[in-house]
Amino acid sequence: MSQPSIVTSTLRQSSPSAILTWVLGALSVFAPFSTDMYLSGFVDIAHDFDTDIASVQLTLSTFFFGLAVGQLFYGPIIDRYGRKKPLLFGIALFVVSSILIVWAPNIEVFIGLRLLQAIGGCSGMIISRAIIQDLYHEREAAKALSLMMVVQTVGPITAPVVGAYLLVLGGWQAVFYFLIGFGLVCALLTTHKVPESLPVEARQKQGIGEQLGVFKGFILNRRFIAPTLAGAMSNAVMFCFISGSPFVLMQLFGLSQQAYGWMFSATALGMVVTSQANRMLLKRFTAGSLFQASIVISLVASVALVLLRNTESLWLFMIPLAICVSMVPMVCANSMAIAMSQSGSGAGTASSLIGVTQFAMAGAVSALVGALHNGTSLPMCGMILACTLLAFIINRFSR
Repeated sequence: MSQPSIVTSTLRQSSPSAILTWVLGALSVFAPFSTDMYLSGFVDIAHDFDTDIASVQLTLSTFFFGLAVGQLFYGPIIDRYGRKKPLLFGIALFVVSSILIVWAPNIEVFIGLRLLQAIGGCSGMIISRAIIQDLYHEREAAKALSLMMVVQTVGPITAPVVGAYLLVLGGWQAVFYFLIGFGLVCALLTTHKVPESLPVEARQKQGIGEQLGVFKGFILNRRFIAPTLAGAMSNAVMFCFISGSPFVLMQLFGLSQQAYGWMFSATALGMVVTSQANRMLLKRFTAGSLFQASIVISLVASVALVLLRNTESLWLFMIPLAICVSMVPMVCANSMAIAMSQSGSGAGTASSLIGVTQFAMAGAVSALVGALHNGTSLPMCGMILACTLLAFIINRFSR
């Protein structure tokens, strides 16, 4: 079994660069921009391609599949060939596939191009984490990841609003023109602001068999896999909220679409607040202590949420729900920093495993919230409690 060696980068920095972190954060929002912006245009896409909504929905599920495939693809590549060139390749693939989507002749080609678009777009998600691990030690990495999660949170908040305006102004094609422009800007920023953070002497030289051994080594490393799994379970809380909140808040509590949008944005704003708070708290506390404390807070809030699930007071219901969702960035940023501190020269492979785990958990809980639908808030609230409880148990036993 191959183990990644510990390599100290000569580019290590004492504190996170705000400009670099914002650029890396922008590279991480390709996914929400590519999914949330065009959702309300499904009917128009079906009409233009003379197909049904089910076929158009495949463009979304195919994109998520591409994200998972891409996560595994980039890990070994960036450990062997460096960070910057694969990152620029991914952005270029995203831009080219976005251009071709606009001119797709049928829905089948559209679906295939969405797969390529996802494989290209997920490069920023994977490589940005590896770059942060190259440049910063655990505490500084947690600060940088917290700032990145602020940017990542802004993506889901703004994407539906921006997408709605673009759909009115230029149809669904306008969304993909926007993505083309966004990709080009990111390519320019990457070229001039993102350094090659992995020196040639620190790059992996193994063959495929040895690289698979590195994957196995991380999976069997309790100090890596425990925070990775706990962070993935916490991240899944956000997807429980996304999947279940439209029915719970609009159908059960009677919110209008506009009021729901404001409530969703307010809850997401809480994630921005905790991300910033985490950065400040890291000046006094370790990532490990904040990780454990945030899991406990999430668990207490999720228990309260289940107990209050039948209340008629919206605000009484929203308080524990907002706390559960708001704690996600604090748990995830610190868990990723702890896990990535174990990566050594295999940071790319480690980052890909974190990404795959997060998307696998998120997809599973989203499906379960839908499958367990019974006309009440219990599926959403119960799954949130299950996720936080599992995160607590994993963290507790791993210690």
